[in-house]
Amino acid sequence: MRIGLITADPAHPLLAAATRLLTGHGHRVDPLDPDGAAPGPDRGALADVYLLKARTPRALALAARLESYGVPVLNSAAATERCQDRVVMAELARAAGLPFAATRPVDTVGELAAAGEPAGPLVVKSRYSRRGDLVARADTAAQLRELAAAWPEEPVVVQDFTANSGWDHKLWVVDGRLFAGLRRSELAPDGRGPTRPLPPGELPAGWAELALRIGGVFGLDVYGVDVLLGPDGPVVVDVNAFPGIRGQAGAPEALADLALRTARTALTTRTAGAAPTAGETKGQRRKSA
Repeated sequence: MRIGLITADPAHPLLAAATRLLTGHGHRVDPLDPDGAAPGPDRGALADVYLLKARTPRALALAARLESYGVPVLNSAAATERCQDRVVMAELARAAGLPFAATRPVDTVGELAAAGEPAGPLVVKSRYSRRGDLVARADTAAQLRELAAAWPEEPVVVQDFTANSGWDHKLWVVDGRLFAGLRRSELAPDGRGPTRPLPPGELPAGWAELALRIGGVFGLDVYGVDVLLGPDGPVVVDVNAFPGIRGQAGAPEALADLALRTARTALTTRTAGAAPTAGETKGQRRKSA
């Protein structure tokens, strides 16, 4: 099988480990930088499946083009895009009855600052999820003004701060297999720290089912979910398509298995579609006689 990686960083630990597993069993793995100079493969040089790790606009456009050729992409371009706009993310999750943090869009942080003192602590995030985006807590108008000065034109969303332990529960799913970890929140006074392993069996009751349900709602096969334990139970604050999933034993194997199974299914479908039926074969023989 031939597997394509849509990424600018094929050396990422998860991708590198999955690549070693795949190539070790005789499969070919081809990195494809969506933001590089090359336009991408044409129809005559397609992989059997593509893993969409990058989430830039060019990466999404490339993934959509590959899908139009009939090649499966994990995650799909549409599913990945649903996780880029945090307003769309929240609306989709809440419409499905998921305990997602109430999220409202604001044109700029300056608009928030101009409204005066907030009624309570706020979490301000870039509306469009990307590497290095804005995620900050603001308790006062002065803090909002500081954010506005640093991010003057940034479209943002606002969530009321959920009182919690200061630890984010990081839940990752690869093809229905759950992995978990604990990490100090980037909003905690000491900032983000390393991720601690957390056996999925030690999650609070119902959290595993919640994480798996999110995949169905968003149409994702490889994804991450950030969950806080609030006063009234779990609060989902973010969903990420194809996250890093570092240091989780079994994750590279699950990813490699998913890629191969998807590629084989697509190949079987294409082969079945190309093969003539018995009736077609008989008809062709009569025509040629």
